[in-house]
Amino acid sequence: MKPRATILQIHPKDNVAVALADISQGQDVGKVTAKENVPAGHKLALRMIHKGEAIVKYGYPIGVARIDIQEGEFVHVHNVASAMAGKLELGTFQAEGNSHLGAPQTSVSPGSPTFEGFRRPNGSVGIRNEIWIINTVACVNHAASRIAERATRELVREGSAVEGIYTFNHPFGCSQLGDDLAQTQLLLSGLAKHPNAAGVLVLGLGCENNRLSSFMKFVEKDAADRVRYFNAQDVVDELDTGVQQIHELAEYAGQFRRESIPASELILGMKCGGSDGLSGITANPLVGRIADRLATNGGTGILTEVPEMFGAEKILLDRAVNSDVYDGTINMVNAFREYFRRHNEPIDENPSPGNKDGGITTLAEKSLGCVQKAGTFFIKQVLGYGQQARPGLGGIALLNGPGNDGVSGSVLSAAGAHMVLFTTGRGTPMGFPVPTLKIATNSSLTERKPGWIDFGAGLLADGTSDMDTLTDELFALVLDIASGRKRTKSEINGYREIAIWKDGVTL
Repeated sequence: MKPRATILQIHPKDNVAVALADISQGQDVGKVTAKENVPAGHKLALRMIHKGEAIVKYGYPIGVARIDIQEGEFVHVHNVASAMAGKLELGTFQAEGNSHLGAPQTSVSPGSPTFEGFRRPNGSVGIRNEIWIINTVACVNHAASRIAERATRELVREGSAVEGIYTFNHPFGCSQLGDDLAQTQLLLSGLAKHPNAAGVLVLGLGCENNRLSSFMKFVEKDAADRVRYFNAQDVVDELDTGVQQIHELAEYAGQFRRESIPASELILGMKCGGSDGLSGITANPLVGRIADRLATNGGTGILTEVPEMFGAEKILLDRAVNSDVYDGTINMVNAFREYFRRHNEPIDENPSPGNKDGGITTLAEKSLGCVQKAGTFFIKQVLGYGQQARPGLGGIALLNGPGNDGVSGSVLSAAGAHMVLFTTGRGTPMGFPVPTLKIATNSSLTERKPGWIDFGAGLLADGTSDMDTLTDELFALVLDIASGRKRTKSEINGYREIAIWKDGVTL
């Protein structure tokens, strides 16, 4: 058996390598001898790097050396500085310079993969047959939870058509104005439109800024059969009224049965959280392979977490399918940078302390690893916060949203992702309204938190599996989850929540 590698030089241009296991001072790791202890997931210098010289990983600069760094030395925040630029200036779209315009096109054929989903009357597809309660305002959170609990006891059992009844509590909807209120309405209405919900109960209070009379304008006009709504102030007993309306929705949901659906209609959201130094080597490239396989078969992948595109924008721009997508990407990134400046915050405050503990030194390094989740196919759509992705895209949609796990997972759900592929090196129990499939970057996490992790990509770093094998296995798991044959750990644990991006005053 070939001995397991100790370090990985990701790109021939890199002047650092990543430790695949803990390295001890004085250890010969093949290319160099370690001058210091280097934890797994962290970096060591492959050659002398002079003060002010770029630190190169993934073939791109991730920062500059604060001091001279000797060959074999540990490379991290103590000797590396960020070199993040201000406004993004990358010229204009040039079709002849886009190497991906000759990439393989989508190939949807009778032999293409399928899953068992629910076809809705408007033509959309769900992978769950659930009922969701959408609260217009925080004041009815507890009431919504009690309605969901009681209706679940009465309606959800083995073999019932309704697979679950869920509510997603949040602290907003009252005392909001302008664009801040609009963001709440966009996020909540996106969830109300989601085809994983066969039926939706919209629960209001009656005196909030996010009034039913205005909110319902965001929900489809043809949704009368699948949507019920009322204000708690307008009824004698909101629990009895809510449960009664959910019984009506359950009767409607009972008409749907799983049927074979082409994978071209599947929409996957891709995000990462609690990243470590192996994220860009194992789990993120693996999810990128899934994004490519889905796109090849005509499906749609969604990438968000815009601040974690900072420093890696050119990789995405080189794949823009046209000038509208190219310009839309630049505008989205620059608007997010301006958001940071407007609040007098540095754009490179990321990575988080946990990211740094796991081996990520700068935001550019984090971004270069993060964007690998989008694979290599065309970028075909740029979406604003709360907008819905197009099914059958045969490529990637970029979605405006921050890196925060709760907010990014929520906006992916509201954009129509049937499922979120969530890579993590540190681990988190968090789940979102849609099935949330956790993919560990390292085997230690997979073994330590089996109640959180659905799939282990650490086998790539261990040298015990290969990318092709894991791609086949993960894609099969995605189709099994989409078909209801399997449930994610977050579903089994009942971990479902939302977070809304707030940027405004509170009255």
